[in-house]
Amino acid sequence: MTDMTRAGAFLAAMTFGAGFGLAPAHAETTVVVGYQQIVGPFIAAIADGRLDAAAKEAGYKIDWRQFSSGGDISTALASGNVPVGVIGSTGIAAAATRGVEFELFWILDNIGKSEALVARNGSGIEKPEDLTGKKVAVPFVSTAHFHLLVGMDQVWKIDPRGVNILNMKPPQILAAWQRGDIDAAYVWPPVLTELMKEGAVIADSEQIGAASVPTFDGLVADKKFAAENPEFMAAFTKALAGAYADYNADKAAWTEDSPQVAGIVKMIGGDAAGTVQALNMLSFPDAAEQASETWLTGGAVRALSESARFLVEQKQIDAALEDYAPFVNASFAQAAAQ
Repeated sequence: MTDMTRAGAFLAAMTFGAGFGLAPAHAETTVVVGYQQIVGPFIAAIADGRLDAAAKEAGYKIDWRQFSSGGDISTALASGNVPVGVIGSTGIAAAATRGVEFELFWILDNIGKSEALVARNGSGIEKPEDLTGKKVAVPFVSTAHFHLLVGMDQVWKIDPRGVNILNMKPPQILAAWQRGDIDAAYVWPPVLTELMKEGAVIADSEQIGAASVPTFDGLVADKKFAAENPEFMAAFTKALAGAYADYNADKAAWTEDSPQVAGIVKMIGGDAAGTVQALNMLSFPDAAEQASETWLTGGAVRALSESARFLVEQKQIDAALEDYAPFVNASFAQAAAQ
């Protein structure tokens, strides 16, 4: 949740050996994959080792790296050192518009209620319209930032110039909240879960998305890397599809004392109760849904186009592209769905 995120831009790193080159696999190519603090089957699949096992079988070794924002990942991707990583839909739109050559190949989650605007108890904020004159933290260029601005512009009719909007990464938001430095924040779990203990949700991305466009977190891959390493892409996506199928087949099994939830907590922090709460705020499309018109063969392109147009209005980018379809590749999900 990851550029205008978790839009933040995004992060995934696939680095090959000491040279960091984008070359075909030999014996065992080391790939650095960047991820963020988001809950779901993807993180559980990192923890239980199934993604590592799939990569190993294809001749690769994954070096997992956690990043604090999609913006960091987007920058790393643009530098050529991170060919695969997690980024929010608005960040994908921003990076694509700026010329970063990647392709979205998997929808990690439909964000919905898992990104929300929380006001501190005693801040005097009881509804979004009360934000004027207050300090509100959000990771810039993230899906949370996108929906905060969309909410102000299209839903609540608030002039953002009257709100002190502060650019902070999720860990910084939590620290500032604990110090009492901010009045509200728009963020995702596990930080969102912590803020809700001493604050109240006054809006969320499900509500704002219904009035505009939905936001999502996705996995993107450098186009050259994906083309030159089809074995890795196929194995990685197939393992992801299995993890998502397992979750959707038995969501009730993901309890506070389950190994899946324990794995997520181990990877990104937080606590078991908050992780289960966060899982229930999200939806995780399976491989067939991924490959459908709802997502990778239609819906994702429309969402990126709308996000880009809004970014232009907010002067985050100079101009939107005419077509974002070249930045979406449904082929790996389609193969995994068979």
